[in-house]
Amino acid sequence: MLKFAIQDMLSPSLKSGFVMLNAKSVVFWALGRCPLLDLFRFSSSFSYFERRSAIAIPTCIAILQSCARFSNLKKGKELHSWMLKGNYLTSPLSITSLINMYSKCKNMSYAFSVFKTSISLHNVYIYNAIIAGYMGNNLCEEGFDLYLHMRCRGVMPDKFTFPCAIKGCVEVSQVKKVHGLLFKFGLDSDVFIGSALVSCYLKFVEVDAAHDVFDELDERDDVLWNSMINGYVQMGEFDMALDVFQLMVEDGVSPSSFTCTGVLSALAMNEDLDNGRAIHGFVAKKGYDSIVAVSNALIDLYGKCKSIESAMEIFDAIVEKDIFSWNSLIFVHGLSGDYHGTMRILGMMLTAGIKPDLVTVSIALPACANLATLMHGKEIHKFMIANGFGNDGNIIDFEDMYVNNSLLDMYAKCGSMRSANAVFNMLTVKDLASWNIMIMGYGVLGHGKEALLMFDHMCASKLRPDEITLIAVLSACSHAGLVAHGSSYLSQMESRFGVVPTIEHYVCVIDMLGRAGQLEAAYELLLTMPIESNAVAWRAFLSACEVHGNADLAQVAAQHIFELEPEHCGNYVLMSNVYGAIGQYGEVSDVRLTMRDQDIKKLPGYSWIDINN
Repeated sequence: MLKFAIQDMLSPSLKSGFVMLNAKSVVFWALGRCPLLDLFRFSSSFSYFERRSAIAIPTCIAILQSCARFSNLKKGKELHSWMLKGNYLTSPLSITSLINMYSKCKNMSYAFSVFKTSISLHNVYIYNAIIAGYMGNNLCEEGFDLYLHMRCRGVMPDKFTFPCAIKGCVEVSQVKKVHGLLFKFGLDSDVFIGSALVSCYLKFVEVDAAHDVFDELDERDDVLWNSMINGYVQMGEFDMALDVFQLMVEDGVSPSSFTCTGVLSALAMNEDLDNGRAIHGFVAKKGYDSIVAVSNALIDLYGKCKSIESAMEIFDAIVEKDIFSWNSLIFVHGLSGDYHGTMRILGMMLTAGIKPDLVTVSIALPACANLATLMHGKEIHKFMIANGFGNDGNIIDFEDMYVNNSLLDMYAKCGSMRSANAVFNMLTVKDLASWNIMIMGYGVLGHGKEALLMFDHMCASKLRPDEITLIAVLSACSHAGLVAHGSSYLSQMESRFGVVPTIEHYVCVIDMLGRAGQLEAAYELLLTMPIESNAVAWRAFLSACEVHGNADLAQVAAQHIFELEPEHCGNYVLMSNVYGAIGQYGEVSDVRLTMRDQDIKKLPGYSWIDINN
């Protein structure tokens, strides 16, 4: 027996990873006399393969599989060129391997080019490879079109075709047509296809159809049960997912690691810590806790249940942490409001040599925004530019859109509207959230005219404002003292923009009138608005009374607030300040005595500065 690194020759462990192959095997005999380096450098030693095509084809297929496994597009292209030169693309197996390699390397344009130039060789295996490639790269519509093309050409699908075709359905009518075809081919009882059907029906919220498929299958393996569980999780029906898991256990089917990740996701969304700990115990007993994906799901569970210490323990126990492990922990700290922790974990991630991805950036930017750390935000922006994350001027991907909006929000909350505007102007795709961030950013900084100009541009772009847009507009009017504009927008909200005013909109206008000293108008709006006032509205009015020293209206506001929120310390502090401003110190003492008697304590304010990063 001899050692040969055929499986790992394209991996980082090229010189250390070996597998045992028989010395007489075709692969060893072919490559044993031809250095791999020369193979990829198009040396004259390729003539050895040209004389032995029967040997070279299986060898090339083995190398292509390795290229696919390690996503080594460069070496795959080089081998493709050599195979083209040596006329080794006359075998369907060679074409299938090339399509698979390009698909796994996420280069579907090359995969389709190989498919298109080999029409005479097209069989079910080649079609399966190209369809699976499109599905694996989330190009489901294109994949389903190829399935239809396959049917038009008379190529008979097999049991490996249908799961991919089902995944590619974009309408429930398409699913039902494929489902009907399964009976014709006698594949209606195939559990693998059945699992795909269950997942697809639940994706379209066709619960009855999914249960019909599930009930009609005689054999129910863990994959089928997982499809039901994960389907309900994707629907947001977390209790149903847990019920299916319970039925699975009662049916005697042993949950797999994939089952556990689905159940943990449901428990995390339900913030069910007790049952989460029970599943954690089951996971540890089965040894699944050594699987990174399961550990990541546990981190997510404990994080969403606000058990940060447990999440950290799981993270520390992972031997080989992947990007998802780091992202999960970073997200957990952000979710709990520990933005300093978010930035600290990000620093640890970089120190460990893990390169952040789009998800990492989308989590870190809101942390910078909430901490108002402009310097760190700019560093992340530079990283985005260097790695081509978002902001490419032609974005249509939701994740890119989200990260670009996070970047806008960071600059706006850090007070750098010039940078925010520069990013905004570079985007050719601007959704409603992009405009809302810019309007709110200008408004908070007191640039009311710029905010309203941005709003006019948004309306001119045919985007319809929503509730958040109008809150941003009214808030901008409040901060800039644009009373006439704000009152006009409130009166036109429903008739012009189709948005029914909520309590948040009225609070903005009350605050606007109060800041402008129009206390009587603000008080009248509080009494006449069609929505029942809340403590926030009265507190905004009370704050205005404090600023303008109107003790009479302040007492009216305080009476309403104390009825609505008797334990809120801010109410007492505002009223105490009103009395102090007009010299009624006896009333100040009474307010403070009331706070002491009811054990209400004022929370201390705080601020921070950055020193030496």
